[in-house]
Amino acid sequence: MPAHDTPVLFRPPDHPALPGGPIAVTEAWLRNRRLSEHTRDAYRRDVAHWLAWCTNRHLDPLRVNFLHVNEYARTLEATLVARTGRPLTPATVARRLSALSSWYDFLVKLRAVDTNPVADADRPRVDRDHSATVGLSPDEVDALLAAAEADTGPTAARNRAAIALLADLGLRVGELVALDITDLGAERGHRSVRFTGKGGKARRRALTPSTAHAVDTYLVERAATQGVDVHRLAGPLLVTASGARLDRHSVFRLVRRLARSAQIAAWAHLSPHSLRHAFATTARAEGVPLEDVQDAMGHADPRTTRRYDRDRHNLDRDPAYAIWAARARRRS
Repeated sequence: MPAHDTPVLFRPPDHPALPGGPIAVTEAWLRNRRLSEHTRDAYRRDVAHWLAWCTNRHLDPLRVNFLHVNEYARTLEATLVARTGRPLTPATVARRLSALSSWYDFLVKLRAVDTNPVADADRPRVDRDHSATVGLSPDEVDALLAAAEADTGPTAARNRAAIALLADLGLRVGELVALDITDLGAERGHRSVRFTGKGGKARRRALTPSTAHAVDTYLVERAATQGVDVHRLAGPLLVTASGARLDRHSVFRLVRRLARSAQIAAWAHLSPHSLRHAFATTARAEGVPLEDVQDAMGHADPRTTRRYDRDRHNLDRDPAYAIWAARARRRS
């Protein structure tokens, strides 16, 4: 098979043909999953990358085995990220292989393959107690918000709203950019926002007064620019100057630009996810119960929430102190 050709899913013996080829099969698989649009796009890219790798090695993706998947995984581990110059993290490699495993599970159900070749592959070990994301202290978050407040220019109000939503709600960047104006609402005295979270789950969160103010100010300014009443605005919540939906890459650049203005030392290594980590850490430090933080962040497993809490190993929070204090109270 020529290296530049799109890989073709050949029909193995005793298996039905796959109509439409790999693209159609991938889209059918994605439609079969409850996923956010961001996750759907990521999985689509993951499968496309695997198929391209198979093409370059003249491999039929329906006839590969776990040894081929292992070779692919080692290729991923040696891949340098253009933005950072560093190799892909074990978590990223594991996530890509997880997407492929789900894809092959779907093919097994279609009887296109007998077994899932990813199932027996050697996946990288991921330390569930560690995250490579650079975090932010509460003071640094405050400095970032102050930099957003001091920002000027035609997109300053939008930028303030975006940073406020990331900082106060700990949203994923994909959740942020997917918000529409119709997702804003009010429930039982709370300003709120609804969105689709990871795994396609419907979520809703409360807007803090400062975040609600930032969003309202931005929408009023946007309506005035368009010459319409604010209630007639429609479409994406956060838009570019041309009216297109703001993309995740723009948010990455925004966070780093404001962090640099705020003189945060690690500005070049920050991401929108840094604010999500800061949300979890600060919430736990302020005494918010783990289960409430877990619910707010949309984590299925509390261990994931704990991994986001950068202050969890602080000796100030050692339960030995609480036990000692209780004993002292009993003896007094």
